[in-house]
Amino acid sequence: MMTIKIEKCTLKDSHQLQEVSCETFSETFKNQNTAENMNAYLEKAFNLQQLEKELSNPSSQFFFIYLSNELAGYLKINLNDAQSEEMSDEYLEIERIYIKSHFHHLGLGKSLLNKATDLAMEFSKKKIWLGVWEKNENAIAFYKKLGFVQTGSHFFYMGDEEQMDIIMTKSLG
Repeated sequence: MMTIKIEKCTLKDSHQLQEVSCETFSETFKNQNTAENMNAYLEKAFNLQQLEKELSNPSSQFFFIYLSNELAGYLKINLNDAQSEEMSDEYLEIERIYIKSHFHHLGLGKSLLNKATDLAMEFSKKKIWLGVWEKNENAIAFYKKLGFVQTGSHFFYMGDEEQMDIIMTKSLG
């Protein structure tokens, strides 16, 4: 029987977090981006100093997910001023749900989404939101299936290329 375990990350996990971040991001997006833009993004977003800053922010939390004691991915949530877009206090942001490719389609993304929903309720938030790359059709379909609706968009840079994220929101009842 496979067991799923979710554990909160701490500063001591920064190297492991960097490794899984680079691996999962590369697996997901390397085929749609130039190597130069991919490398520039990985260096900016997932360098140790940046990850340690994020891990130290009390308004951000990271959670590793394990399947049968093997690290499969992680969740990052943001509250209040740590959110990547200006949102009211009623929102919790899911900034990242990253799952290693060989763990896809095993329910781990849904487990992390459930964890984020539980945290939102614990923090008395009324809505959760996330940004998903407009070309990531599998993720968009996954979020729609779980009750998210498109409520906007924002731009970000992958290296020197401007790309668009769809903002999706789910109200908590």
